[in-house]
Amino acid sequence: MEKNMTYEQAFEELRIIASEIEDETVSVDVLAEKVKRASELITFCQAKLRSTEVEVNKIIKQMERKSIPE
Repeated sequence: MEKNMTYEQAFEELRIIASEIEDETVSVDVLAEKVKRASELITFCQAKLRSTEVEVNKIIKQMERKSIPE
């Protein structure tokens, strides 16, 4: 997986792979490779989403602490 790949790039590649499989434009010879790549992309996207969720939650907690009067 490319280190500088964005979520949007990974999701787009995943969308293309899914479309190729659904349209049956993927040959049997490369189907396993496409499924493996899709699995990698799904894992990457899930990790990005989890990381973003953690970061957003941290920011929200910081904002809540700042808004509480002492």
